[in-house]
Amino acid sequence: MKIGLLSYRSHPYSGGQGIYVKHLSKALSYLGHEVSVLSGQPYPELDDSIELIKIPSLGMFETGDRMKLFSLKLLFKPLDLYEWLTVMTGGFPEPYTYGRRVYKYLKSNKKDFDVILDNQSLCGSLLKIQEILPLAVTIHHPITKDHKLEMENAANWKEKLSSMRWHNFLPMQKRVAPKLNKIICVSGPSKEDIIKEFLVDDKKIEVILNGIDIDKFVPGSKDLVQVNKIITTASADIPLKGLKYLILALPKILRSFPKTTLTVIGKSPSNSEVSKIIDKLDLNNIISFRSGISEDEIVHLYHSSEIAVIPSLYEGFGFGAGEAMACGVPLISTHSGGLKEVVGESALEIMPSSAEEIEKAVINLFSNREKMKELSEKGRQRMQNKFDWKTAPGSYEFSLKDVIEMIFEPGVFNRSELVMNSVDETVNPT
Repeated sequence: MKIGLLSYRSHPYSGGQGIYVKHLSKALSYLGHEVSVLSGQPYPELDDSIELIKIPSLGMFETGDRMKLFSLKLLFKPLDLYEWLTVMTGGFPEPYTYGRRVYKYLKSNKKDFDVILDNQSLCGSLLKIQEILPLAVTIHHPITKDHKLEMENAANWKEKLSSMRWHNFLPMQKRVAPKLNKIICVSGPSKEDIIKEFLVDDKKIEVILNGIDIDKFVPGSKDLVQVNKIITTASADIPLKGLKYLILALPKILRSFPKTTLTVIGKSPSNSEVSKIIDKLDLNNIISFRSGISEDEIVHLYHSSEIAVIPSLYEGFGFGAGEAMACGVPLISTHSGGLKEVVGESALEIMPSSAEEIEKAVINLFSNREKMKELSEKGRQRMQNKFDWKTAPGSYEFSLKDVIEMIFEPGVFNRSELVMNSVDETVNPT
């Protein structure tokens, strides 16, 4: 198959969707398919076998001084002008503007593709794309969940207005999702939320669990482990990730284990709620933030950590949990959203939004070496048995075949035959 993988932003170190694009494209290519990633900025890091088709934008979230991007030329480019004005007024136009641009490209180059897989842009242009090409759409989780949690955690009316403005794309996604022919989601709980939030017919949704690169994320030497080091993956300015509750738990943890440190894989924006809490509790020497780092560096951070904590209020899947478990790092995690399906019984479960629960779980685990060993082994085994990227693409392969046959009568259109012939019989599709 010639597969076009759409993603409005795809850098692997800017979030879980970037990781998804990187590994899924590689896995599908490994099965013998021609995979092209049509990405907006920031562009992905891909395997050498993957073609990158750059869909340019103004790149406003990658520039320091956005005012410099304005010129009189924008007045003659309505889409660019819309993008600039929306960002300058606190909105997030990327899904919409990317959709317009990628549709234009596909309309002119549709003969280059057998099937299209969209990575959660949920833009209005998808309805036009599925008129000209077979289309499946991955929805990791409905962003309405993020918006609701931000509104609940907003400190004042200004923050609420800011969240409402940023999520200006949600009405578009709610309109588009029910009209799509085929949706893939990454966990059972995510499917339930998509049905509820987007009013999608459950017959249109297929659950295909994400994978973890268990050959890259492997247990490290015990000599690398730093005593009482905690690791987590979270952006400090996103309430959904629940980082502030882990921060609030640290003072009491430090009383029992004074050598405790915390490494956060993610950005620490200045003047955020979390940064204010860190200053107030005088924890700047205890906590370090690491962002924009390579996959090898991330693996090294896991190898140096004694335990991992995922305090998320909600996750569609939870790559951070899966990567920690694959590295054999004992895990403490909420079971919110898709996390329950990822971690199973291989982690200490905590309730979301509770610093006290985190405090108790961390102290319990630091005090119980046998439990740490047990969770380390169970976590690694679970990733090997259920979440290996080598097996996940087989399900995508069969799903994309079904999308093609949904549009073209089986046995009549030669692309359908191409799909059937490309299937590697050694791959388990279930």
